[in-house]
Amino acid sequence: MPNSLHYRTCNLCEAMCGLEIEHAGDEIIAIRGDQHDAFSRGHICPKAVALQDLHEDPDRLRMPVRRTADGWVEISWDEALTETATRLAGVQREYGRNAVAIYAGNPTVHNHGAMFTLLPFLQALGTRNRYSATSVDQLPQMLACFKLFGHQLLFPVPDIDRTDYFLVIGANPMASNGSLMTAPDMRGRLKDLRRRGGRLVVIDPRKTETADVADEHVFVRPGTDAVLLLGMLNVLFENDKIDLGHLAAIVDNVDAIAALAKEWPAERASSICGIAAKDIQRIALEFAAAPSASAYCRVGTSTAQHSSVAAWLVYVLNIVTGNLDREGGLMFPLPAADMVAFTAQGGHKGGFDRYRSRVRNLPEFGGEFPVTTLADEMLTPGEGQVRAMVTHAGNPVLSSPGGARLEGALEQLDFMVSIDLYINETTRHANIILPPTGHLEHAQFDPVFHGVAVRNSIKFSPALFEPSQGARHDWDIMIELIRRLSEEKGVPAWRARLTEKVMRGFGDRGITDVLLRFGPYGQVSGLMRTALKKLSWVPGLTRRVENLVAPSSVKQHGNHNLSLKKVLRAPHGIDLGPLQPALPDRLFTQGQRINLMPDVYLEPIKKIAQSTALGADEFLLIGRRHLRSNNSWMHNSYRLVKGKNRCDVMLHPDDASRLNVENGDMLSVSGEGGEIQLPASISDKMMAGVVSIPHGWGHDRKGVKLSVARRYAGQSINDVIGAATVESLTGMAVLNGVPVKIRKA
Repeated sequence: MPNSLHYRTCNLCEAMCGLEIEHAGDEIIAIRGDQHDAFSRGHICPKAVALQDLHEDPDRLRMPVRRTADGWVEISWDEALTETATRLAGVQREYGRNAVAIYAGNPTVHNHGAMFTLLPFLQALGTRNRYSATSVDQLPQMLACFKLFGHQLLFPVPDIDRTDYFLVIGANPMASNGSLMTAPDMRGRLKDLRRRGGRLVVIDPRKTETADVADEHVFVRPGTDAVLLLGMLNVLFENDKIDLGHLAAIVDNVDAIAALAKEWPAERASSICGIAAKDIQRIALEFAAAPSASAYCRVGTSTAQHSSVAAWLVYVLNIVTGNLDREGGLMFPLPAADMVAFTAQGGHKGGFDRYRSRVRNLPEFGGEFPVTTLADEMLTPGEGQVRAMVTHAGNPVLSSPGGARLEGALEQLDFMVSIDLYINETTRHANIILPPTGHLEHAQFDPVFHGVAVRNSIKFSPALFEPSQGARHDWDIMIELIRRLSEEKGVPAWRARLTEKVMRGFGDRGITDVLLRFGPYGQVSGLMRTALKKLSWVPGLTRRVENLVAPSSVKQHGNHNLSLKKVLRAPHGIDLGPLQPALPDRLFTQGQRINLMPDVYLEPIKKIAQSTALGADEFLLIGRRHLRSNNSWMHNSYRLVKGKNRCDVMLHPDDASRLNVENGDMLSVSGEGGEIQLPASISDKMMAGVVSIPHGWGHDRKGVKLSVARRYAGQSINDVIGAATVESLTGMAVLNGVPVKIRKA
């Protein structure tokens, strides 16, 4: 008989959507939902469709494989795990612990089992050569959160359900459904904003899907968001519109921001960012005058030349207008599994520039180096050269700049292992691939993206299908590797096996249960609150208890008394209420204060006036995100790639005329990383002088075992973008506002 399970599968796209999947045995009969009405009028999340196709995909690996001269050969788990641990440990014995590198892709953070075991796995590897998708995505925002609020994961999010003015800069939530802002049904939320008289303003070099439904869209020159924000701050200071509200007593260095902004009148900012001075002035004053307002930026802003400065200034704009930690402004979620508080208690609040990379002297952030230098570390001889590689759920050949060079670096490694479901553009270079269970075969719980939700909630979805015989979860694979690596490195067998037994005893559910019980809505926290009420006369007791759990957990958040067992009894999840003011308790800074002018920004802010002079045949390149292809793995779902070609070069009609180009003509696009050819798509939704290519394509490489994706291969934007040009402070990838040459092919 068919069964039906309401399944929150959209953890992967940062939007926790209700979804109903009907199945009989291992066969999916139907998939329904009502949150993503932007997809095919069918109200189905495209990633959910991709997950269904992934579950049934014949290209997907189900047992470990080894690469041989005659092709890929299936091997046993014991053989694969033993060889992996032996060879990784052998490389480190011969060349040093940093001779092994690890890269974690975006799906890692959406897989709670993998997340909970990643840190002990990193400790077992013992290498400083750690990389992840962070440095091609949100690193500037994480740095700003670390410097302003004291924790790299303490993100304030737009209180979109109550805001009166939503300013979106370099973001497209209609396609992403919110990014670093977990917001199901973004289309409905934006409709509600306008229905209640609110205003949506989008600033972007492309008229995006979000701009299409906005009250106003303004073109901005890519890579100049920091200049625009300084111009807006100048207007606010000049017109005496600074009002810190209830944060006035804990915010420092407002005068330093005023002095900085004084150098950037709207006219000067306009000459660089391309927005008329009168519009900069008007938008700034509208933002300050609104009853409540939220300024929000994402990938378009956070992957440009001066993205660290821009990400910091977006927060500054919210703070000086009194829109941080208030209803309708930017607010701090308080999730049931409070990863911010728990990691802080373990001493993992973040860090920046504590040490530097071997070859290019780039700073670490949060224990990782920017992926822009990964190929350098492999190709440059000398002590510490990377000779072995581990990847988890990542495809950096397509997602990182300089993809072709990175491929060459992977080819010359002594050993590579990938924990992945596919033989893709990156994993095809591995010696061994360890395939984990698919997303519908393990439970779904998202501790990170509940932490950026626009409304506090909790949901745990059990696995929809039993794993196939012999299959292993990500966390199971990593626990096994931790034990074997430890033994290879001389840890007594009894200790390694005891560690393994304890970790398996907890498993992904046990760790989740601990997080929930000790979280701000949990059973243990509830007992602590009760005890504190009875023992409030004991001096200092409240503060000592606060140090054991989340700083805000001793406050009353409702009588939820959460545990995993209680959450599982609520298959549709539990609503924990709207976001609430949380400062200063939620801050992890010294003295729980906000320093608006961290020293780290003083040097890079001097460089933001630098503007690249373009030649007659040069343009500024930006990326693009399609709802149907948010990530490269979705391209192996025929239902998502069929129809018109979506991998093209979008350009303004005036630019097309200048190049004598018509729709569909092939264009050659060349840059620091190389050259590709794609068809032209002429649209007045592009800013003149700017072109756009979507990310995640380029499946025509030899050896890729993705039968559908290869038929719709496209070309990789990162084969044009090189890794030599990096962001001015962090060394992370510059993916937007990149100068390229274009000619008719």
